[in-house]
Order: sequence, then structure tokens, then C-alpha cells
Amino acid sequence: MTLRTKLLLALAPMAAVLALFGVASVTAISTLGRSPGLILKDNYRSVLAAERMLQALDALEASALRLATRRPQGPDVAAPWQRFESELQVQEHNITERGEAEVTRRLRQAWSEYRVTYRRLADAPAEGRLGTYFEALEPAYRAVQAAEGELLALNQDAMASKAERARRTAERNGAAVMVATAAGLAIGLFVSLTLTARLLGPLGALARTVRRIGEGDLDARVTVEGKDEIAALATEFNTMANRLADYRSSSLGELLQAQQASQAVIDSLPDPVLVLDAAGAILNLNGAAETTLRLGAGGTTPALSALDPALRAVVERVRAHVLSGKGAYVPRGFEEAVRIDSPEGGRHLLPRASPLYSEEGGVAGVTIVLQDVTRLMRFDELKNDLVATVAHELRTPLGSLRMAVHLCVEEAAGTLTEQQADLMLAARQDCERLQAIVDDLLDLSRIQSGRMTLEVGRVEASALVLEAEATLRSAADAARITLSAAPAATPLEVRGDPERARLVLANLLANAIQHTPPGGSVEVRVAATGEAARFEVRDTGEGIPREHLDHVFEKFYRVPGTRRSGVGLGLYIAREIVAAHGGAIGAESEPGKGSTFWFTLPLAQRQPTAA
Repeated sequence: MTLRTKLLLALAPMAAVLALFGVASVTAISTLGRSPGLILKDNYRSVLAAERMLQALDALEASALRLATRRPQGPDVAAPWQRFESELQVQEHNITERGEAEVTRRLRQAWSEYRVTYRRLADAPAEGRLGTYFEALEPAYRAVQAAEGELLALNQDAMASKAERARRTAERNGAAVMVATAAGLAIGLFVSLTLTARLLGPLGALARTVRRIGEGDLDARVTVEGKDEIAALATEFNTMANRLADYRSSSLGELLQAQQASQAVIDSLPDPVLVLDAAGAILNLNGAAETTLRLGAGGTTPALSALDPALRAVVERVRAHVLSGKGAYVPRGFEEAVRIDSPEGGRHLLPRASPLYSEEGGVAGVTIVLQDVTRLMRFDELKNDLVATVAHELRTPLGSLRMAVHLCVEEAAGTLTEQQADLMLAARQDCERLQAIVDDLLDLSRIQSGRMTLEVGRVEASALVLEAEATLRSAADAARITLSAAPAATPLEVRGDPERARLVLANLLANAIQHTPPGGSVEVRVAATGEAARFEVRDTGEGIPREHLDHVFEKFYRVPGTRRSGVGLGLYIAREIVAAHGGAIGAESEPGKGSTFWFTLPLAQRQPTAA
């Protein structure tokens, strides 16, 4: 017997229970479904006809009263006659209850008498109509009304009686379904559990054997009798266990060789490499790490606590970044390099990290490569010195060139033609742009060499905003952009270097004006937020894609696809100046909806007032 057959036999009792339950349920539902239909079919039409006849009779009675009192009739006097006659004919063809035919016959007779009396009233002289109404028509009206009331009560009583019978039938069917369900469920569960237990016995033995092999006992085997699929699976499992045991005995040397090869690859790297587990313990390291970081000396087990404190802090920060699920760690620049003392002298190490994943997909450890960037940083310093020297040497000839171009534009050296004037104006604009680039390069050299000094004092924040707005007003007007300033509602003093703060605001405003199309608007504002003042520059320009927001403050970075201007140093210099003040800077943007650049400066401490 195959496993499929056994499974079908185990499920057969439950299938029988479901079939029994389905038959009982369908029968009960069918009975309940027919009961309301019978009630509506037999009696509801008669009740509806009786109510409509009453409404028509009331309308006729009102018409007769107006006729008797010599008041004008309504627009449609014939409609109630037709409606009453139509509903009476419906009732005459819907006789369903005992005694209903006799009541309907009396209603027809009373209606005929009412019609005759109504015509008498209509044909009577105007002076005698009121007497005819009370003496003849009113009794005829009462007779018709009584017959209709009897007909209505007869059908309503029948409906109530049928509803009660339907309720009792529903209770009986519900009890029958519950009994059938309980009995079938008990029998089905008993038989199914018995068959399932016999079916799962071999599977339990197979699971126990798998557990033993998972624990390392490759000599464990499972014995299952029979010719079904489980027996075939047990045979194949035993074959797999035999081959696994043979493979372990033959591949142990290969595994050791692979481990030695991987260790040789790590040791061949010139930069220190650390492999850490999730708890921070060192699992592996290469020879460069042992030599440069002085780990594992004297045969001791290497530990992070033996690292230089500054380097240990960097390693912990990088490890926390990777273990938090943020992926590999890539440094932003040489400013993240940490200096250590090594046998070869001072070294600058730049950390990079990659996660180690477990078989379940979780982060089980971290591989950290401490790249030696000592020579690269030296080259970077030389490059910065060269840039600073060139920028400094350019200032004097550039100043002379600007003055000469300015004098020519002002026609101090003679009258210019229109074409010459246009060329000189373009040359002056290029000179101004070149002067801004030189100034940015000089600021960059001062920042990177640590020679940027701040003359910190108390500065009125609103004055900074208004001065920046006034300085960039002409540029905004030339670009047909609305520039506005929103100073703080109350006096707000910050602690900072006024010249550097103005430079930051000017850079942000110039950047906003440059990337806002004509007809747009730029707003600069300031407000207190906690212990700092928050300056904001909002524009309605082209916006910045989300993937570029984290890089706009980097050195020489320009968003692809935007209008080119400068060398990409303005936002970087602004970031360094704000950081030197102990503040923060950031940007918020959405493509097509503009951008908001902000930075904070600490508030000046208020002096205590004298008592």
C-alpha cells in the first residue's frame, strides 16, 4: 500500500464527517429558505392589497365628504375607484386561508353597496347631500372598512402562525445538525488519529535519526519496514548517511587545506584585517594586524581591549554600523582616518567593513579592513598645498585683471562700441566667478590645514538674515526671483563669528538663487529651536533627488544634471564653518518642489541681570 493510499484512508473519516455535515446543513437551510417564501407568497400580497384598499377607501370618503359639504373636488376623483377595484380583484384571485373566501365575498358585497350609495349621494340635490352622507354612505363605509379589517387580520394571523412554525422547524433542524456534527466529528477524529499515529510512527523514527546525525553521530541509521514511500525515503537516507560518513573521513584534509589557503590570502594583504563575531570577539586576523596593531603578542589571545583607545573607538563604531543591518561601511573621506603609532612610525588607517552572514541570512560577524592611507594623505596634503599656493598666486594678477576690466566697462580708457561693451561685461562676470573660485580654494586650504580661526562673539541672528537678504537682493532681481527675509519674532542672539556666519548664509542663498527658475521665490528665515537658532533657506527650484542629498555637502560634489557653476566647494565650506561653531547643517528636498537648506548656531548665554 502506497503512502498516498494511507493518507487517503486517514482522511476518509473526516471527509465522511464533512459530507454528513454538508447534507444536514443543506437540508436545514433549504427548509428554512422555503418558509419565508411561503409566508410571503401566501399572505403578504393579501395584506398589501387590504392596506391599499383602505387607503383608496379613505380617499373616497374624503371626496364624499367634500361633495356633501359642497366643497370643490380634487383633480383626480376616479383614481381611488380604480385602485380599490384593482386591489379587490387581486384579493379575489389570492384566496389562501380558510374563511378568506367568505370574507372576500362580503367585502365585494359591501363595496357594491358603497358604490351605489355614493352615486345616490352624487345625484342628490345639494341641500340634501349631507343627510344622505350620514344616513346612507357612512354606514356603507363602515361595512366596507369592517370587511377589510377582517381580511387584514385573517392574513396577519396566518403570517404569525407560519412564522412560529418556521421558528420551531429551524430549532429542530439546528439540533439535528449539531447532533450529526458532534457524532461525525467524534468518530472521524478517532479513526483519523488512529490511522495518523500508525502513519507517523516511521516518520518519528526518521526524525530522531536525522537529529542524531545533525549532532554529529554519522553512524546512526533508521529501520522502516514496508514498501511505501517512507520506507524508500528511509533507504535513501541511510545511503546518504553512509556517503556523508565517507565524505567526512576523506575531506577533512581538504577542509584544512582550504582553511590554510584562505588564511594565506588574508595574510598576503598589506593592510590590517580583523574578523569579529557579533559579540566583538576577534575570530581571525592577518599578519599585518598582528604587526601594526601589536595584537596576539606573546601567544596571548587577541582582544579589542588591546587596541589603541582611538582605534578601538573607530572599530566599535564601524562594527555597530554593520551589525545594525545598514550593510557594508564605506568611509566618506580621509577625515575618518585614525592615527596610530607603529614600529614603522605614525600611520593613518582608514576603516572599511563588510558583514559576514550566517546560513539563516543574519549578520553573524564583521570583516574590517584598516587601509593604510598614510602616503595618500601625504599626497592629499601636497595637493592642497599646491592648490593653496596657486590660488594665492592668482589673487594679485586676478585683482589687476578685474580692475582693468572694470575700468574698461566704465569707459575710463575710452568709449566702447556696443559689441565691445557686451564682451567686457561678460569678461567682468567671468572675473567675478573666477574670484569666487579662488576665494573658495583659499578657504578650503585654510580649513584643511587647520588655520581657520573664528572670532566668536554675540551676534543678532535677525541682523544676519537681513544683511544676507540685502547682499543678494540685486542677484535675485537680476534672475527675476522673489527674495524675502523672515527675521525672528523676538530678539535672538547667537554665539559665532559674524563674517563666517554671513559667508554661510551667502553661500546658501546664492545656491538657492542659482537653482531657482525665473518667477520662483527664495526665503531666508531664522527661529529659536531649543538651545540653538535655526537658519533656513527655502526655494521653489528644481529640487535634489534623494540619492544625492547625503553628498551635496561633500568636497567638489555637484548634483548630476544641474547647471554648472563653481567647483562644488560652497556647501562643503559652509558645513565646515558650521561644524567649527558646534552647530549642525542639513538639507531637505523633493524633485520638482524645491529645497530647504538649514543650519544651526548655538544661542548666546544670557547675562544675569543685576538685582
